[in-house]
Amino acid sequence: MIKNDRWIVDQARLGMITPFEPAQVRKVDQDGVLIPVISYGVSSYGYDIRLSPQEMLVFKHIPGTVVNPKNFNPGNLEPVELQTDQYGSYFIIPANSYGLGVSLESIQMPPNVTAICLGKSTYARVGLIVNITPLEAGWAGAGITLEFSNASSADCRVYANEGVAQLLFFEGDPCETTYADRQGKYQNQSGRVTLAKV
Repeated sequence: MIKNDRWIVDQARLGMITPFEPAQVRKVDQDGVLIPVISYGVSSYGYDIRLSPQEMLVFKHIPGTVVNPKNFNPGNLEPVELQTDQYGSYFIIPANSYGLGVSLESIQMPPNVTAICLGKSTYARVGLIVNITPLEAGWAGAGITLEFSNASSADCRVYANEGVAQLLFFEGDPCETTYADRQGKYQNQSGRVTLAKV
């Protein structure tokens, strides 16, 4: 069953989401002026996570190079500079490119709940797709590595410290083995981008 806002708030108090916003945030105070942001915080049946300003990496085109998920070469990625203007702080993901970022929030999943990460419609409408990824029961990390695909023919901004994806939480019968029990390879991420591994 999908979990509601009351459950999310209760679980956050127990440490499931840190830092945590108990309501939907649509504007923030910047030097005494309220500016609009891409929403984050609790929604009716989910939680909108933010993009950390810490790091964004994009794949660079290297002719003749094949990306191998079993033997990933970090040299295929290059950092993107965080920029700031009157709209906020942002990274630019080039047209028809792919980037990796990390959530601002740390997550610790309960042993009988799995979350699915979905992109926000604001970004989908400009061609930026957040890949659907699960946070399995028992998963924990200082940030979630987020995957972005810019499907448009134009460069696209993605804003740091603002909403970027939504987590939907599903409770099930207790499983035999949680992600933590089997020592999953993406357990305990550090708050930086975690690269592909086998």
